[in-house]
Amino acid sequence: MVEEQDKFLPIANVGRIMKYILPRNAKISKEAKERMQECVTEFISFVTSEASDKCHKENRKTGNGDDLCWALSSLGFDNYSEVMLRYLHKFREFERQKSEQNKASSSEEKDEVMSYGLSLKPETFVPIDFEILNKGENSSANRSKR
Repeated sequence: MVEEQDKFLPIANVGRIMKYILPRNAKISKEAKERMQECVTEFISFVTSEASDKCHKENRKTGNGDDLCWALSSLGFDNYSEVMLRYLHKFREFERQKSEQNKASSSEEKDEVMSYGLSLKPETFVPIDFEILNKGENSSANRSKR
C-alpha cells in the first residue's frame, strides 16, 4: 500500500525551494511546507494530465517537453510556458552539441587505436551559459540591464 506522503514530492525539496525565496531569518512551519507540497504535486499532476490527454488524442504513448509546454499554455500559464520553451530549446541544443562531440571524439579515438594501439578517451567540455540571480531578482530584469 502506498502511503499518502509517498504520492507527493519530497518535502525536503519543497522546503529548500521555499527557503531560497524567503529572507534568511524567515521560518517556515511544517504545516506550510505540507500545504505547499500538496499544491505543487497537484499542479504537476494537473499539467501532466493535460499533456497526457493531448498525447492520447494524437494516438501517442509518449509525451515530451513540447507537450508539457503546450499544456501550460492551454491551461493559461503562458509565462511558464514561454520560459519552459526557452529552456527546452537550450537543453536540446546542448544535447545536440554533446552528441556531435561524442561522435567526433569516438571517430578520433578509433583513429588513435588504429594508428597507435591506444584507447584513450579525450576529455570533452561544453560550456553552459549560467545567469546568477540574487534572491527576489528575475532573469528578465537582468537582461534589461545589459
